[in-house]
Parts: sequence; structure tokens; C-alpha cells
Amino acid sequence: MFSALIVLSFCAAAQEKTERLDSVEVSASRAGRNTPVTYENVGKGTLEATNPLNSLPMTLNLLPSVVTYNEGGTGLGASAMTIRGSKGSQINVTLNGITLNDAESQEVFWMNIPALTSLLSSVQVQRGLGTSASGAGAFGASINMNTAFVTPDPWADVSFSAGSYNTFITTVAASTGRTQKGFYASGAYSYNTTDGYIRNALVRSQSAFAALGWLGRRNSVRLTYLMGKQRSGITWDGIDLEQYAKDRTYNPAGEYYDEFGNVYYYPNQTDNYAQHHLQLQYTHAFSDALTLSATADYTRGDGYDEYYKVNRKLKNYGIDPGQAAPRSDMTYQKKMGNDLWVGQATLRYKTERLNITGGVNLSHYAGGHWGHVLWVKTLDTFAADNWYDNKGRKTDGSAFVRAEYSPLPWLTAYADLQYRGIRYRLFGADDDWLEYGAAPEDRLDYTQNWHFFNPRAGLSASLGAHTLYASAAVGHREPGRGDIKENVKGEGTPIRPEAMLDVELGWRFEGKTLHASANLYAMEYKDMLLETGRLSSSGYAIKENVDRSWRRGLELSAAWMPLRWLKADGNLTLSMNQIRDYTAYVPNEEYTKTYPIHYGKTTMLMSPSVIGMMRLSFVPWQDLTFCVDGKYVGKQYIDNSMREEMAIPAYFVMDAQLSKSFPIGGGRLSIGLYVHNLLNHMYYASGWRWESYSEVDANVYTGIGVYPQATRNFSIKVRFSF
Repeated sequence: MFSALIVLSFCAAAQEKTERLDSVEVSASRAGRNTPVTYENVGKGTLEATNPLNSLPMTLNLLPSVVTYNEGGTGLGASAMTIRGSKGSQINVTLNGITLNDAESQEVFWMNIPALTSLLSSVQVQRGLGTSASGAGAFGASINMNTAFVTPDPWADVSFSAGSYNTFITTVAASTGRTQKGFYASGAYSYNTTDGYIRNALVRSQSAFAALGWLGRRNSVRLTYLMGKQRSGITWDGIDLEQYAKDRTYNPAGEYYDEFGNVYYYPNQTDNYAQHHLQLQYTHAFSDALTLSATADYTRGDGYDEYYKVNRKLKNYGIDPGQAAPRSDMTYQKKMGNDLWVGQATLRYKTERLNITGGVNLSHYAGGHWGHVLWVKTLDTFAADNWYDNKGRKTDGSAFVRAEYSPLPWLTAYADLQYRGIRYRLFGADDDWLEYGAAPEDRLDYTQNWHFFNPRAGLSASLGAHTLYASAAVGHREPGRGDIKENVKGEGTPIRPEAMLDVELGWRFEGKTLHASANLYAMEYKDMLLETGRLSSSGYAIKENVDRSWRRGLELSAAWMPLRWLKADGNLTLSMNQIRDYTAYVPNEEYTKTYPIHYGKTTMLMSPSVIGMMRLSFVPWQDLTFCVDGKYVGKQYIDNSMREEMAIPAYFVMDAQLSKSFPIGGGRLSIGLYVHNLLNHMYYASGWRWESYSEVDANVYTGIGVYPQATRNFSIKVRFSF
């Protein structure tokens, strides 16, 4: 399948037919054919056929309501996505049933899991609240990924890709297949490098995957290890529009000047992180109808950002300047280390008319953040402890029961009840707080408990080639660490948990040559946490509550295959993403006080009202495929004020690819040629803004940073599998 738009019926049926004992835990959080939620399935073939330069968000770019961008301008490095306008912290991401969202920021940093696309066997993207999942619940969408893939025969795969901007990707993978006694082992390794489109957008990343397991008739045991390690240039600063007009590839990160005015760039202005995931899963089938699965997971993460900073006040970093000047250039690292322990179990009972799944999940997170000064220009030696050190502890427990019952062959009723309890503690001195001159004894001491009940219900009816479904769901979500920090420091209004009612009405048609779907949705929010448009010093998008807001829209998609060698896919989203009454809280220049600015009814930031895609696939003869696609994203705003000076213009981007495979000996050689931004469109896809209130003249001063996307670029992929 070379289309990135996967027809729901084909994939759901394939899932049911190929579901095996080793993937019960994964299927527990996935929607099935008759589940009345809105979802898309992406199979291994589609994942493998994508542009090799793409991270997973960029791979999913052509799905309905999805918008993606990359800070460095290409597909590698710091990538991000929105689904129905919901950003990364509102998208629940799971790998083999275990959440990948950071417990504190609630984000998934995709560059910490490089080359993930090559390791996956399938992905399901649910839009809206979807089904219950472990960790922070979906608050706009969820992405469920699966690495479980046991073949009966041994295999090996080697691929090499090269592209613009000195991009090179090498991946090797192999599997023993399942032996006669049920044992299997598989592994993969990938190494990726690129200089990126903009300056300092370099990426040096590697990933490794290994699985060892045994699969019997009634029992399954699997041990899985996943490692991601990356070193990348800091790119989240963006550039202002004046500089954008002069040089789209400019990046101010690490820039400084000597006493003669010569410009230099600090070569180690980088983000460095390594993450290790270890999962042990046991599954037991008591009968064909009743199955138990239990998973233990441990994740360790370590990393740091390194910076060159100009003319900083030394005492704010715990350094006594002595007789030297009180300010100096310096370099420092902002470090972090975290541990996450997860245990979960699910019990599933499935018959022809009834499918019941219940589960419990318990996790504990322990993370630390601290800063270390490396060098001070005006001092040969200096003594300083960590200039900040704060820690977070988060315990998260949840339980759910979900049932699908078919009282009639064509009718399915669905209910899903989840309880979730969280305890979060934050303590210690903060980094950007001290940088602005807070006293060392000032601490971020915060403790909070939350209890959420999230019910879901719906109906699905299959009437010949037509399927109709309707559902309603309630979800809640707690604030993230960055949101709480801003609240404790008094830079915004009090932070509250957010709540949402999601209503979905859908229709699907499955014909011989035409598959089509339509979905109406209304996501009604109470106290939604929305980005203000500001960034913290480490690139985190600061958020605040808005009392009432909504995302309402219509999603259309179709796949038409009039001839054996021709296929057309397309989707269109039309939406309204609004805040009923928006007031921004603008800090003064010293970040010691905020001032309210009232805007009234506005459009949410980074939420285009029109998103569309069209793709044509040609197969003129066997094993040769040519595809061309176009993606349109309507006008967006960088903040919630809906001011035209904060608008990102609409853009349209075309891609093309040509692939051919050849049988060679006992294996197969595949060659793919890829062109991104075929029309060489100059555009930027996202951005942020700073804003401050002047107490001198009572004016609001603002500036923006945008992320230029790469001009026309090329890549080639050669793959040999046997």
C-alpha cells in the first residue's frame, strides 16, 4: 500500500484477522472495526514506503486533520505535529500499550526516538478522546504504536538512504523468525546524520531495538529493549520575519561577538539526550475467549542542553565575581535525568457478540533538573554548585473497563469507563527563575492531587456497505510542569485541570472501487490549557487556562481506484477552533508582574480552519510505483489574539516519489527516489512570539520567531531484504 491515507475498513479487518497472542496488550487500547470512534490505521507497508528523511510525525502528515513541521526545516530532528489543532502535550502516545508522553511536560520528543518508523509494525491514530489508554489521557488525539511483529521465517533487511543537506541514514534489521519450539529474536539498529536546512540544525542520532520472546499456544513472553540517542543543534529559537526575508537559513542559537564586533557561533549549542526503554510482557489465554496480559516497563532518560550566553549576571548563577566584573559571557548546561516505572495488566473476554476489556495501570516518575556552569569568560577559576536544582515526583494510577456488545448482527453498543488518580510534587530552585534574579531561597514547592472520571459511550451500525457511528466522551487532563512553574512564579492566572466533552458522528462506505468516510465532531472544552505564544528558556510552550473554547469540524476522506494501475486518495477538514472570550496576561519586562489584555472571541493558535490532501498513485507495471501528493494548510495564528501580524500564511506543499523493486537471488532489492517540496515553495509552518508590557508607556511590545521549512530537496533509498 503506497497511499498514506489508509481506508478504515481494510485495516480494521486485517487487524482482526492477524491479531495474535503477542499483541493482546497493544490491541487493548486500540479501536476495532465496530468501535464508534474516529481512527486511521497505518500498516508496515505504508511506514516503509515513506520518505526516509521523515520522522514519525512527518510520516503521518497526510492523514486527516494532521499538520506537521520541523524546527530544522527537514524531516529529521525536532519534529512536531498537531491533530485537529491539538498539540503534542494533548496527544497520548503509546508504544506496545505503554505511554511515551513525558510525565511532567506531557510531550513526546520525537527526536529522542530516531528512526522509529523502521521499527514499527503498525500505527493507529485516533482523533478525539478515543479509547482509554495508560498515562495522561488523550485530549484531542492518540497515537498507538506497535513493535510486536513475529514472522514464521527468518529474515534480514539492510537499507541506506542519502539526501540533501548531507543527510545519511543506515538501518539494519534481522529476525530469527519463530522456531518450532516457539522462540524468536529480532533486532534493528539505525544511525542517522544530517546538517539540516537551517544553520545548527545538525542531527546525529541512533536507535536500537531488540526483542526476545517465546510464543506458545496459550502463553506468550516477550522482552523488548528500545534505545534512542541523539545530539542535535538547538533550533527552537526560530528567526524573526526581518531576518527571514534576508536569510531563511539563519539561526541565532549560540551567536556572540568579540570586542571587535566579529560574529561567532558557539559550536556546542546542542540538545543531547539518551533514552532506554525496557519492557517485559506476559500473556496467558485461559481459553479462546479469555486472555490476560501483564506488562512491566522501565524507562531511563538522561540529557542536557548546552548554551553560550552573553553578559550574564554572575550572582544569579551562584558565582562570586570577586574583583572581576559582575557580568560576563559564559557557557553552561541544563541537565536532566529521569526514571519511569510502569506496571499494567488487562483482562479481555471476547465472544462473537460481546467484547469486554478491563485494565489497571500504575506508574511512578522521578525526575531531576539541574544546571552546571562550564566556563566564565572573565574568571580563570570559579567555585559554584549547581545554580538550580529542582525535582519532580509523579504517581499515576488508572483503571478502566470497556465493553462492546452486539444485540443485533448489525448493531454494536459501546461503553468505556475510566478512573484516573494523580499525585504530583515539584520542589527545588528553578532555572529561568534564578536567571531573572530570584533569591536562591525561592523554591518551586508544589504538591497537588487530582482525581478524574472519564466515561465514554456510543453506537455503531453496519448496513451493508455503509457504517454509521455516534459517540460521546468526557475527558480530563492535569497541567504540565511548565504550566505549573509559571503559576507558582506568579506570571499568570491560577492553573486548573482541563475538561472536554467530545461528540463524534461518522459514516463510512466500503465499495469495490470507492471507499469514503465523513465525520462530524465537536470537542467542547472547559478550562482548556492553550499556549500563550511564549516559550520558556528551554523551548517549552507556556500555557494558560481559557474558560470556554471549542473545536468543531467536518472531516471527509475518500480512496478511489477506478483502474488497476491508478488510485486517488484525498481528505479535507473544515473546522472552527475558537475561544469564547480570551484575555491574555502579558508580563512586564522584568517578568515580575502580568497585565491583562482583553481580546474577546478569537481563533485558537496553530489551528487552521482548512486542511486538505490529495494523492495520486500510478502503477504502470508490476513493482514500479509513482506517487505525487499535495498538502494544503490554511492560515494559522501564532498566538490566541487573532491579530493579523501574528498570522502564518496558508501554504501548499507537493511531494513526489518513484519506487521500483527487483528480485535478486533469494532476496529483493528496492530503490526509491523522493522529492519534497516539489514546487520549491518558500514557507514557514509554525512559530512563537514574545510579548512584554512596558510600565513606562503602557504599550505592549512583541516580536515573533518562525520556523522556515526546507526548499526543494531530494533523497534516495536503497533497500535489500531477504
